[in-house]
Amino acid sequence: MTDIKRLVLDVLKPHHPSIVEVSEKLSALKGVHGVNCSLEEVDQETESIKITIEGDHLDFDRIKLTLADLGADIHSIDSVSSGRRIVEEVETPQDR
Repeated sequence: MTDIKRLVLDVLKPHHPSIVEVSEKLSALKGVHGVNCSLEEVDQETESIKITIEGDHLDFDRIKLTLADLGADIHSIDSVSSGRRIVEEVETPQDR
């Protein structure tokens, strides 16, 4: 069983389904406690969205399959948090 607690994904999807529908489908998955979908960019046929998913024991394969069923493709995995708890990123002098 996986210990993934948070995923941040860059996803490309068609205009339909809406980000509301995407959020509802993902939030219904086992182990998901919350989903945030933000519209990043829109073109004539697609939308680029940022999806943050939090929960216990997130099943990445199930998430990927759910997105594919909605016609969406994961462009990148921008962040992953795993283990017993989520560790927030800390700003260092190099980040400034």
